[in-house]
Amino acid sequence: MTVNEIFYSLQGEGRWTGTPAIFVRFSGCNLRCPFCDTDHSVGFSITEDELVRRIEDLSPARFVVITGGEPSLQLTSSLVSLLHDRGYFVAVETNGTHPLPDSVDWITCSPKFDFCDGATLSLPRIDELKVVYRGAGQNMSVYDSIDARFRYLQPCDVGNLIDNRRIISETITFIKDNPTWKLSLQTQKILDIR
Repeated sequence: MTVNEIFYSLQGEGRWTGTPAIFVRFSGCNLRCPFCDTDHSVGFSITEDELVRRIEDLSPARFVVITGGEPSLQLTSSLVSLLHDRGYFVAVETNGTHPLPDSVDWITCSPKFDFCDGATLSLPRIDELKVVYRGAGQNMSVYDSIDARFRYLQPCDVGNLIDNRRIISETITFIKDNPTWKLSLQTQKILDIR
């Protein structure tokens, strides 16, 4: 498998915000989102056993977040089993376009079908739906039929302070008008941590 980076930090987004976590960012993605803030084109080769050893050496946390790029392109049942055997809770952040191993503990899905052609959803289970919100005018009805335990709306960071403030304001208004949604902020950016 090819990994972009492995690091220890706090989960900055969604349901697990503030939780100490070991992040494994796989290289490669099947989509090209216009707002992506990650260079997932580079990486290094590593075996599953080596990856688990690196995770164990990195921190005492028992929470592993598999992300990317798109982790479903590389994540295997055997890696999830190795992590479970060592007492880890395995969460995955995915765009939902490919199946994941059934044994994953937590699935955060951030669908991109309103940003990328052909980005159809193919997951039978979603724990946390996290939608990147660009502001008023975004068609949110496309998410109505998605069954998820929790629904989060995350303001899109477009790299412009004035536009970001507008998007945050419109996100808050949408959530107040549609209270099945909760706010997710990229607190790692606010705190300036990795």
